[in-house]
Amino acid sequence: MSKAVKVLIYIFLSITAVIYLAPLLWVILVSFKTNSEIFTDPFALPKSIFIDNYVFAWTAGNLGTALLNSLFVCVITLILSMFLGSTVSFAIGRMRWKLSGVVLVYFMMGMMIPVHCVLIPLFTRFAKVGLSNNLWGIILPYLTFSLPTTIFIMTGFFKSLPGELIESACIDGCNIYQIFLNICMPLAKTGLFVTGLMTFVANWNELLLAMVFISDDMKKTLPVSLSKFVGPYNTNYSQMFAAIVIAIIPTIIVYCAFSNQIVDGLTAGAVKE
Repeated sequence: MSKAVKVLIYIFLSITAVIYLAPLLWVILVSFKTNSEIFTDPFALPKSIFIDNYVFAWTAGNLGTALLNSLFVCVITLILSMFLGSTVSFAIGRMRWKLSGVVLVYFMMGMMIPVHCVLIPLFTRFAKVGLSNNLWGIILPYLTFSLPTTIFIMTGFFKSLPGELIESACIDGCNIYQIFLNICMPLAKTGLFVTGLMTFVANWNELLLAMVFISDDMKKTLPVSLSKFVGPYNTNYSQMFAAIVIAIIPTIIVYCAFSNQIVDGLTAGAVKE
């Protein structure tokens, strides 16, 4: 590859990075402004660091409680999705049984069902069993809609593992549980990072189910609490942007912490040896 081509690639990647990062940086800058500064010159640097926006967003918006609720819901959903999704994927991808293909199609059908179609049936059913206005009432739908994608990706990872490893483990006397935990799971950890990030981010930003099923202010998740900053007649944009920054910080931390594993998982299998 010539130097000119490399320069063009670097220029293109730099421009792409700026396009993606510019809105995020703008939101952070605006969160330190007052409303008058935003309307006067929205793209200028803030005249002074206005911390009161974050104080108001955290206290009046009750973001502390909402943040804990979102963490609880997302972590529980993530753990259950990783455990159930990996076990089902291992059974479909590596174990030989007649209905494995049918079971995979059954789970994949869940990817074609819009969440809007199940709102009324779920709401009426949860109201009868006492799961309405309950965090577990949104964990179950989150888990249900997360499993198809997790199973689809993890099944591909398990199928790509060399069969010789499993045969050698069987010869050495390993049972099916030891093969799954000690051999297949470590080799498929990149798939777990990818599906884990997708599950966490999707559930962290989910609004519709949480808004329908949760009415108690002390049980609302972060996206629902953010909607309170937008009024029908007036919106305090500076405080709203401060709340948005608080909401996106955990996802940025998660991605930065596991960025290398996520990239490895996305590129796994892209190059044949």
